[in-house]
Amino acid sequence: MNRKGIILAGGKGTRLYPITKSFPKCLLPIYDKPMIYYSVSTLMLAGIKDILIITTPEDSKRFMDLLGDGKELGIRVSYEIQPKPEGIAQALIIGEKFIDGHPSALMLGDNIFHGKDFYKKLKEANESNNNTIFCIEVPDPERFGICELDKNQRVISLEEKPIIPKSKLAVTGLYFYDSNAAEYAKKVKRSVRGELEITDLNIMYMKQNNLFAQALYEDFIWIDAGTVNSFLDAGNIVKKIQTQNQEKISCLEKIAFESGFISAKQVTMLAKKYPKGEYSEYIEKLVKQ
Repeated sequence: MNRKGIILAGGKGTRLYPITKSFPKCLLPIYDKPMIYYSVSTLMLAGIKDILIITTPEDSKRFMDLLGDGKELGIRVSYEIQPKPEGIAQALIIGEKFIDGHPSALMLGDNIFHGKDFYKKLKEANESNNNTIFCIEVPDPERFGICELDKNQRVISLEEKPIIPKSKLAVTGLYFYDSNAAEYAKKVKRSVRGELEITDLNIMYMKQNNLFAQALYEDFIWIDAGTVNSFLDAGNIVKKIQTQNQEKISCLEKIAFESGFISAKQVTMLAKKYPKGEYSEYIEKLVKQ
């Protein structure tokens, strides 16, 4: 299935101000890698090789300088501008030409996931014909958009920050849609805050009995790194995981190599191209293991 991936990396990052006063949120470092690496790596783990990054007019060049056209990683990276943030569902409208009638996956650029066999859940969502949202069990569901599932993992209710939650499953910023998503997004009416809410798009699919969930439990980690505290937590968690496992997570070169997107020779060339240091040494060792 030739699914297209979209990463929404626009917005002003106001919750991180003044850190983001002169620098885009999604290029800030989460321990040893730019934040955008974590969302790009998630789509790559799903098997998606065609990725659109949506940014602000001011920041587009910075993302291009970092990722280029993706060729070195065996993927294709394109860019579009979000003139001003008008809701998550807007990303599908901006990316309509890029999607070009294909199924799509939409991810928020400040979301970070980690867990055992996460790639299996990603591949399952990518290879399925169902519309799939990723959700995770949280201890404080009243703070999140919450979904309720039936025994077949079909979504039967969606509520934003409910006073009495019907479940503890919070909807994350990762969504897999069929080829109709852009058209449906155009039908979403602006909310009270003037935005095209992704929840309203998901409700459209839910009313058709065509919205399912990949539920993450137990040891799975999900971080919305858009606040100062969660941003700091994210870096500390990544450091802890990598130190314990002696292995980097969301390393694009590693994922590209292990997914067969690039060859051992290409990995070696990348390692030599990078400045000498811990990261280039890690990349070089990938082909020697």
